[in-house]
Amino acid sequence: MRLAARCEQGLSQRLYVALRGWIESGELAAGEALPSSRQLSHELSIARNTALAALDRLAAEGFVVTRPGAGLFVARLALAGAIHQAPIASQERQLSRRGEDLLADSALSGGHHRAFAPGVPALDLFPREQWQRLLRRHQQRAPEAWLAYQSSGGMTALKTALCDYLRLSRSVRCTPQQILITQGAQQGFELIARMLTDPGDDAWIEEPGYVGAQVALKAAGLSLTPVPVDAEGINIDRAPKGAPPKLIYVTPSHQYPQGVTLGLSRRLALLEAARAQGAWIIEDDYDSEFRYSSPPLASLQGLVDQAPVIYVGTFSKVLYPGLRLGYLVLPEALVEPFQRVNARVNREGQYAVQAALAEFIEQGHFSRHVARMRRAYRSRQAALRHALVPAVDQGLMLSEGHAGMHLLAGLENVACEQALVEAGRARGILLSPLSRYFTGPPTRAGLVLGYAGSPEIEIQRAGGWLSQAWIDSIGPASG
Repeated sequence: MRLAARCEQGLSQRLYVALRGWIESGELAAGEALPSSRQLSHELSIARNTALAALDRLAAEGFVVTRPGAGLFVARLALAGAIHQAPIASQERQLSRRGEDLLADSALSGGHHRAFAPGVPALDLFPREQWQRLLRRHQQRAPEAWLAYQSSGGMTALKTALCDYLRLSRSVRCTPQQILITQGAQQGFELIARMLTDPGDDAWIEEPGYVGAQVALKAAGLSLTPVPVDAEGINIDRAPKGAPPKLIYVTPSHQYPQGVTLGLSRRLALLEAARAQGAWIIEDDYDSEFRYSSPPLASLQGLVDQAPVIYVGTFSKVLYPGLRLGYLVLPEALVEPFQRVNARVNREGQYAVQAALAEFIEQGHFSRHVARMRRAYRSRQAALRHALVPAVDQGLMLSEGHAGMHLLAGLENVACEQALVEAGRARGILLSPLSRYFTGPPTRAGLVLGYAGSPEIEIQRAGGWLSQAWIDSIGPASG
């Protein structure tokens, strides 16, 4: 008898692996007696307790059975001898139709964020040492209660700090009790869809729009109805006639990805349409902190009393994506049911992180960081515009860029879009095509150029290449 090949787990693991392998292969047949622990100890020159541990594990897993007074015997397994003799059935990917649809919408850009990855903040400028000090202090002083299951919708200190910030900066109407802390905006979308809709219900979404929200609503089994976005934002007058929506998803302060702002008349029309149809509006306010020519706009949620709006915020853009913290501002009637279900379905946690973030906000670090990022992003956008001057002089159209973390470059057609995307990939430059943000056939083509996450020298290099690549794609200038 020989032990299995050496492994880090020690002699008992090696003996267990050897005996199990002989049972599975049929070398030890069903009903055959196993050597006793004393015999194994003697033959293999190992401690008897080591042999007992291996035999006890085989018995616990059902590979052997004990017969009182007789010893251990190989159990009669339905698959004995077949595991290694018969070919294993094909393990082809067998996803549901919904799974395949979600997979098609889930392209990943890779771990290294290059120019021009959209939605990536300036990680190189985040105050890591300051944040780590706060985090270490709260982790070291964490009370025992933070180790248990939580059901309060998030840490009170963080909800209070957030409430004060949102009321001042975004005119959100709320109390701390109306805020529910989530693990990012994406979890918030999923919770809203689970709580307020049933599979097959209709949801209106911006076209083009944020793929993350599209995926979350689609995963809930909703039927997505695209509503066109023009130079003034989502146009409710052009929404298809049919079943009333249960949800209406919008990014009114800075439409993603086109970058336009929803005007007051359309905001009021949207609120009226939601009330008339009994729908809830999801207001995704993902990067409103970054406006360069005016203060942040007032929220849609705070525009009128009792607005049928659920306000969704995230720290992924303003701090860093790995933080995985977001929040919902819920109407009072939804607070208790959302809080209970979130505690059951998603569980709560990261209270030390929440406590550190609350202090980060209370001590003014958050506001100072936002102000610093606003200056940095304005400078990085200027660097991108400067790099693209030759193309702009030849007719390339860029969005206004009065807010946010990206510019939109308009292109003539999807073929040009795809050619530039492929050329960029070959150069290690990430170009995000506008066409991927449409749920239906794209009516416009372009590139969503994120500039926040790259230093200016990289923006200048990649922007210079893109400018020349676009000029080459249109051929010699006429005239």
